[in-house]
Amino acid sequence: MEIKYFRLIKTIVEEGSIANSSEKLFLTQSALSHQLRELEERLGFKVFHRTRNKWQLTDEGGELYKLGNSIFESIENGFQNIEQLRSGSVGTIKVSTECYSFYQGLSAFIQKMGLLYPEIEVDLILEATHQPISKILSNDIDIAIVTSKPVNEVLSSIEVYEDEIFAIIHKESLLNKVDFLDTNDFSDAHLIIHSFPLETVSVYEQFLKPNKITPLKISAIPLTEVALEMVDANMGIMCMPKWALKSFKVSDDLIFKRIGKNGLKRRHYLVFRKADKVKKYVDEFISNFEEDFSKE
Repeated sequence: MEIKYFRLIKTIVEEGSIANSSEKLFLTQSALSHQLRELEERLGFKVFHRTRNKWQLTDEGGELYKLGNSIFESIENGFQNIEQLRSGSVGTIKVSTECYSFYQGLSAFIQKMGLLYPEIEVDLILEATHQPISKILSNDIDIAIVTSKPVNEVLSSIEVYEDEIFAIIHKESLLNKVDFLDTNDFSDAHLIIHSFPLETVSVYEQFLKPNKITPLKISAIPLTEVALEMVDANMGIMCMPKWALKSFKVSDDLIFKRIGKNGLKRRHYLVFRKADKVKKYVDEFISNFEEDFSKE
């Protein structure tokens, strides 16, 4: 039974007659009479008892009227739910990381999010780099990418991927003679990092610091292209995961060496406030991030 017939019955009951319903339904009285007659023929029973001045529902018509009201109420509730979902799908997500190198690859992901979810705006907050957890807690950002799972009851963490950090050296470096770099190999080395503090440098925090090793010289070079040129001139070594160099031209004279016999691996976590997970646009960001970066 088409929805137009339920609307016709409801309007006649509320307006008192077909004549009064004509203007509300934007159809002529003749067209409405034809609809009602067509419905009654299809159903095989009368919907209204009609007199000159009074239209009254039959018992069967009363049941149709109640059914129609239930249907319209369900439709209204459905649209309200859809509107709530849509309003929950719109928002701005502020993202930061604990290390500048993590921003490599994020631009392509943000571009994809913009195409799939134009209602979601993703902002990279560079000034929160190195201190993303405190910035989440102070509501300055919404999501952080870190390598240490924070312990805090208001935060949630999801492990999204694992990578391996390699030492990048020139092929003429003396370190090219070894199969992998040990802690002592860094003692006399010139280590090129992206930025201070050292606590945000994975090779130092996870590999050198536990073994009480500090490189002979440490230089902070914020531009990866310049750091690669320095290594290509055999002026030092830098340590990065291979994926972070995909968008850069890497000289054929550069060699990737494992750090430690088993390699220096680190886990990456997406951190956010637990209370924000119920927001649909935040959940969409998280699920898409997991899908994209778990493939790396």
